[in-house]
Amino acid sequence: MASNSAYDFSAAPQSVPVKRNAAAAKYRDDEENMLGASNNIMFDARVVRGNTYAAQVVTQEQQRQQQVYERNENARQGRLEARRMQGMAPPGTPPPVDGRSHMDVQTENFLEELTDRPVESNVETQTEAFLDRPPSPLFVPAKNGVDVETQIEGGDLFDFDLEVGPILDVLVGKTLEVSMLELMEEEELAAIRRQQEKFEMMRNAELSEVQRLEYEAKRKFAEKQRRKKQERDFKEAQEQLKEKVAARSFARGYLGDLHASVFADLESTGHFYDPVRREVETLFLPWLVTEVTSSLTNVAAAYAAADDIIRASLEKAKVIRAKAVEDHEAELKAIEEAKAKAEAERLAKEEEERLRLEAEAAAENGEGGE
Repeated sequence: MASNSAYDFSAAPQSVPVKRNAAAAKYRDDEENMLGASNNIMFDARVVRGNTYAAQVVTQEQQRQQQVYERNENARQGRLEARRMQGMAPPGTPPPVDGRSHMDVQTENFLEELTDRPVESNVETQTEAFLDRPPSPLFVPAKNGVDVETQIEGGDLFDFDLEVGPILDVLVGKTLEVSMLELMEEEELAAIRRQQEKFEMMRNAELSEVQRLEYEAKRKFAEKQRRKKQERDFKEAQEQLKEKVAARSFARGYLGDLHASVFADLESTGHFYDPVRREVETLFLPWLVTEVTSSLTNVAAAYAAADDIIRASLEKAKVIRAKAVEDHEAELKAIEEAKAKAEAERLAKEEEERLRLEAEAAAENGEGGE
């Protein structure tokens, strides 16, 4: 490792382990209940919401919730107390029998001497005597500057009547102003209190009306549920009656034809049969079906062979016809080529004859001009 290089250490972040000691266990009787409890006081039914100046009107639902909360809290405290009492009395060693006593015994591999107190020894030493240090003197800084003095006669700096009059006016005016403000504040507070009392009266009236309406709604809902339950019980009784009537009629109809149907079922399952019919069904009909199947298989094979022969003949006829068509087309093509060749020879001869006639005419014209 180079001398000028620095050593760096890095590690992945880890969660801090929670240390469990005796002091922590002293104030945590039930960790599960503490984890299950809510840490938000807004979920506590004992927290008052709304206007805290007015008298709180507790409804029946709130009273029921408070009773349930108190009952659960008492049960939880009882469980904690029982658990604490159980933990305070751990099971001990049973007492020895008569004539014997308990004693501490070492079970380790290496024995050591057990003593009630460690070995002690006295050691003395002598130090030189020192005199007491005298107290330090107080620090007094040295004077710096020049002392001067002056003489002030009476009335040179302060005139009581001239200086106190404005201050007194300000104090009196401020006192009157503060008194007026306090009086106005008292009047305002009285007006606010009267308005608050009026509002509380109206709210109490509205709360009583709301409670009356809630009671009326609960009574109507209970009556509705009772009527629905009564109607449901009546319908269930009707359905049960219909099922009983239907079951009775079905049983009567089923048991009425049971004798005939039993014999019919036994006959259909083969317990009562005709020997001749059974022989025909078990011997003759399977043989007949086998023979017919063999005959039909042979006929189908013959039909398939005939179809193959006809198909091969048709394919051969198609090949012969295609060859004849090709030969005919080749013959027509040869005839057309012969015609074209004859036409070309004819045109060549006509062109040659025309050239010859033109040459002769030109020769005749030349002789006449001479």
